[in-house]
Amino acid sequence: MDETTLTLIGFLDRGGPALWVIAALSVLTLALILWKLWRLLRTGAWSGAVTERAVGLWQHGQRAEAMALLRPRRSLRARLALAAMAAHEAPRWSEAAAREETTRIARALLAEARGGLRALELIATIAPLIGLLGTVLGMIAAFQALQSSGSGADPSVLAGGIWEALLTTAAGMAVAIPASAALTWFESVADRVQADMEDAATRIFTAPGGQAAP
Repeated sequence: MDETTLTLIGFLDRGGPALWVIAALSVLTLALILWKLWRLLRTGAWSGAVTERAVGLWQHGQRAEAMALLRPRRSLRARLALAAMAAHEAPRWSEAAAREETTRIARALLAEARGGLRALELIATIAPLIGLLGTVLGMIAAFQALQSSGSGADPSVLAGGIWEALLTTAAGMAVAIPASAALTWFESVADRVQADMEDAATRIFTAPGGQAAP
């Protein structure tokens, strides 16, 4: 192993098991954030122009064109809008049943948009607690060493033990802060998608003409 790797391992060893756990959580946090970004990009969380255009066509009576525009799209908004249009046009469903089916699909799509957020929330909650636990255990060990050394205790040894113990608290907060910030941002994106989906579904079902068959 190179010198940098050895230095990192030595740093983690000084913080004890809690610091190793926090290091693992930091890797998991980064992986979750990157995975979530990829998923949101893949499902078009920031692309709603095509869906807006399709809903506009639908409201102007160009229903076949609106559905054709949405069929090749894989964004969350487009999938919900297409499902709402298909349910609205289904002759076997009343309008109430069509709305219920649209709501069911919307829940599934929103669950997809919010996937992984619970894990980030858990990391943001437990990382500081693990850091605090590591600090408490380190302080206990430092004061035990002080007690064992008696009147000849070296204050620098005690200070060294204390700062090593505080490493875990700092590391826990360093993991929790970006995890919490990413969680808040992803939740705001999901809330925006939900609002757009609700707006599109409402406009589809309240468009003039062509009510669902009873």
